Amino acid sequence: MENIYSITFSRLVDYFLKMGEKKYRAIQLFDWLYVKRVTSFDSITNIKKEIISQLKKDFYFDKIEIINQEEDIDVKKYLLKLSDGETIEAVLMNHDYGNSLCISSEVGCNMACSFCESGRIKKIRNVTSGEMVLELMTIEKAINERISHVVIMGIGEPFDNYNNFCDFISIVNYQKGINLGSRHITVSTCGIVPKIYEFSEFPYQVNLAISLHASNNELRSKLMPINKVYPLEELIKAIKNYISKTNRRVTFEYIMLKGVNDKIENAIELSNLLKEINCYVNLIPYNETNHLQYKRSSKEDILKFYDILKKNNINVTIRREFGSKINAACGQLKTVKENLA
Repeated sequence: MENIYSITFSRLVDYFLKMGEKKYRAIQLFDWLYVKRVTSFDSITNIKKEIISQLKKDFYFDKIEIINQEEDIDVKKYLLKLSDGETIEAVLMNHDYGNSLCISSEVGCNMACSFCESGRIKKIRNVTSGEMVLELMTIEKAINERISHVVIMGIGEPFDNYNNFCDFISIVNYQKGINLGSRHITVSTCGIVPKIYEFSEFPYQVNLAISLHASNNELRSKLMPINKVYPLEELIKAIKNYISKTNRRVTFEYIMLKGVNDKIENAIELSNLLKEINCYVNLIPYNETNHLQYKRSSKEDILKFYDILKKNNINVTIRREFGSKINAACGQLKTVKENLA
């Protein structure tokens, strides 16, 4: 049996066609799942009993449970228990343009970025596409409001769980279901180069963000082990290919670490690295944790860095801060139940 929330619309169409039914059965079922939000096949009233009986044999309704919630100004962090007992976190942020949800794509993470809490725990398993869908649906139910934007930037490296996050996008984007616009979805990667090339062929116009965090190979390899496998030259080449194929602008995320990557020479190097690339840089004030040695750059140094990028014609913003008081900010998410302590 398979989790019903993991089935894309196209797969569901094929399922019904093989059964000798028409395509509209898939439309009906998506409506029950994602518009009416039923949680049992017995609640479906316009599909024949024989079909319902077969659906029960082939699929099940998975669920996830909110086991802890913390709040700060314009942000809520949720600790979610999956059906096998593993835990992940998701963060809801309230913007003037709507509710944005940061979801997790893996239980744990193998990327081991030195500034990130999530990387302290090795990857246990992938989060399935259906579980990603349930992250969204469970929190929508909890707040009784629509989530208008999703960022796949929580625990895990999405490009290490490529097929599942692609299926998730397909499921939530379908117009007669959740109907989340593809341009309202952002996926972040630390730079798995072969998957960036593959993603350039992805048919949905979602936003791509690159966790960069350093201006040269030596520094980036110290902060992010992935750089030893795919150094900056290969990463930038893949990004340029992605932009040429998709005509989409790319975001580069850059966490500001005091005395590490926030020097004037780093800003100049970064400007040279990204010149003539259709991108913008998101400077992220580091969110300090109890476990890691890094400190946040001063406001003065962040503004100096910002000014150098601006003067070099790099589009740049300083990220608005969300949730650092409840360990819900960038780099602070964990998978373990110690969050309940």
